[in-house]
Amino acid sequence: MSKGFLIDMDGVIYSGNNAIPGAKEFITKLQEENIPFLFMTNNSQRAAIDVVNKLKPMDIHVQEENVYTSAMATAWFLSFMKPNGTAYVLGEGGLISSLHENGYSMVTQDPDYVVIGEGRNFTLEMANKAVDMILSGAKLVATNLDPSPKKKGWDNLGITAIVRMIEEATGIKAFSVGKPSPVMMRAARKKLGLSTDETIVIGDTMDTDILGSIQMGYKTILTLSGITKKESLIKYAFEPDMVVNSLADVNLEELLKE
Repeated sequence: MSKGFLIDMDGVIYSGNNAIPGAKEFITKLQEENIPFLFMTNNSQRAAIDVVNKLKPMDIHVQEENVYTSAMATAWFLSFMKPNGTAYVLGEGGLISSLHENGYSMVTQDPDYVVIGEGRNFTLEMANKAVDMILSGAKLVATNLDPSPKKKGWDNLGITAIVRMIEEATGIKAFSVGKPSPVMMRAARKKLGLSTDETIVIGDTMDTDILGSIQMGYKTILTLSGITKKESLIKYAFEPDMVVNSLADVNLEELLKE
């Protein structure tokens, strides 16, 4: 049976601008063995080329086709729901370019959707405008609901904080497309051309990567090189198939035999 991988990035492949031990070697092995993989990230700010360029200084060399973001998943979802629709966007380049590529027009009045992604370039005035649009009938969609890291000096409120503000102001709940939503989890698998039992997800976050994968029936590997710590696993009613310190501890040959 063939196998393929959906791999989270921040906390699995890199931390900040530094590759995590074993990441380069693991990706190189996948490439040498022609094993299909996608980097599956909830970050909607970056376009695929930005992700490729971020990895180059870490000596990890991939193609744009190896990247699947929540922005791409959101754009695909909207084009499926309403082809050639319109959107008012609180977000940045990766989201806007993905929407354009899927036939969507960016408008400043009467949109079909208000779409919220990560970013720092929108204002309270734009948020107020989005509220009025939603109250006039526009649908509210978020690329993901990743929480703020809650670190002193952090210069980004975090997407969930923005979404919750607009939900409170409108009384409308946002539909989130990114992990752990089955929309993104299924779309990424189909992009690789794999069946459910051929798909292995590697991530560092129990509430997104692992939860979404278990709900889809994928095999899961949790790395402790990012957000989730071993002592916190006891809090969850679900558990990954495998727990490793980092990708350096993954035995690819043994994994593919299973």
